[in-house]
Amino acid sequence: MAKPSHSLPELEQLEALIKRAKGALRAEVLGEVGVRGERLPVYCVELGSTAPQVPAVGFFGGVHGVERIGAQVVLAYLHTLVERLHWDELFAQMLSQVRLVFMPLVNPGGMRRLTRSNPQGIDLMRNAPVDADHRAHWLVGGQRLTRHLPWYRGRRGAPMAPEAQMLYRVVEERLFPHAFSLAMDCHSGFGTRDRIWFPYARSRQPIDCLAEVFALRTLFRNTYPHHSIYVIEPQSRQYTTHGDLWDHLYDRSRSEAQGLFMPFTLELGSWLWVKKNPWQLLALPGMFNPIEPHRELRILRQHLTLFDFLVRAAVAHPRWRPIESIRPWLHDSAVAYWSQPRR
Repeated sequence: MAKPSHSLPELEQLEALIKRAKGALRAEVLGEVGVRGERLPVYCVELGSTAPQVPAVGFFGGVHGVERIGAQVVLAYLHTLVERLHWDELFAQMLSQVRLVFMPLVNPGGMRRLTRSNPQGIDLMRNAPVDADHRAHWLVGGQRLTRHLPWYRGRRGAPMAPEAQMLYRVVEERLFPHAFSLAMDCHSGFGTRDRIWFPYARSRQPIDCLAEVFALRTLFRNTYPHHSIYVIEPQSRQYTTHGDLWDHLYDRSRSEAQGLFMPFTLELGSWLWVKKNPWQLLALPGMFNPIEPHRELRILRQHLTLFDFLVRAAVAHPRWRPIESIRPWLHDSAVAYWSQPRR
């Protein structure tokens, strides 16, 4: 008897890619989420070396179930890599120098229900045990009043939601052990520009590796001068929140990781899609996802350059990371740059 298909197209696509890779992908079901009578698996797939001396790059999507385009962007990149496995010898050689980790559907229950939160009403990006240094933005910064309002953090003192714990475990076990690691988490739903955010969300205090972030930003701008579609900035430059998972993981990495860990969030500017097509607000979830087919195809292809850059930059990290003598100067330059008026 054939295995029944899931009611989640992104999950079917992921399982098809695992099958298409013919064993080249290491796939693991981290757990299952129950929703509407279904048991939906949460996958982690990876390829490349597991040697601790090589760098690692993690790609994450679907943390907010209503922002399906984030999961689709990660799946589009994974699809490209799976196809390259069949013919690209240089890519096959590069895999001996890097570990690639994918968790495209962190919150399949929320995606199935078309909700931002998981099936228990918890916003996974407000669920970490960390509070803002100062007053967070009201409601959007996280609240503990009720799961029936958005941005619910969960009960005080309760363990993190299972999906958040699975993401945490993947980062801790598959990125932290490496000499250098990057993470890119894909979302949508803020502004009319695509933004790349980095910690902190809880504080306007600069992170310790601000010099490395600025060096990586400069490297991308210099390498792709005609691809400046991203506003790159600390998240707190726009608003502050409680419970940010990447804030928590970055802080833990400072004592637990074997090397430098740099987490980023790609926040797709979905307000531009609504501006161009206001009618899509009538289509659920049109506020967070492109409705027009040509726009969706453009989004699925335009971020491949960024993802490829991150992988290659990770492999070559000793060549662009600032030496200790210029780190203070670079740090001060970054502080001055991101102190300018917001765009």
